[in-house]
Amino acid sequence: MTTRLPTRLLVDALLRRANDRGDMGMVLARGDRDAGGLLVIAVDRDGTERFLERRLDFDGRATLVDVTPANDSTNYRERRRAQDPDLWIVELNVPEPERFIAETLGQG
Repeated sequence: MTTRLPTRLLVDALLRRANDRGDMGMVLARGDRDAGGLLVIAVDRDGTERFLERRLDFDGRATLVDVTPANDSTNYRERRRAQDPDLWIVELNVPEPERFIAETLGQG
């Protein structure tokens, strides 16, 4: 059995670390403090958005999955939030977002 950290703690860690590096991050939607899911919108320097969702694999380990929609990213974000009101949505403007998230959340 694995102990999961509260989602609010994970979000705070992402935002604090981004800020400490001089990058930017913001919460677009707050979810359940303890057990909410996490969707990160990673914005590259050229403005390209990628959607990265933290999910649990079959062994209960957290993994980062690229769920970037082929088109209509605004509606995707709204649909995911409607499907899961406990979902946190965070936007990060950081270089190498997958690596940054994995290092911050202890997945790398």
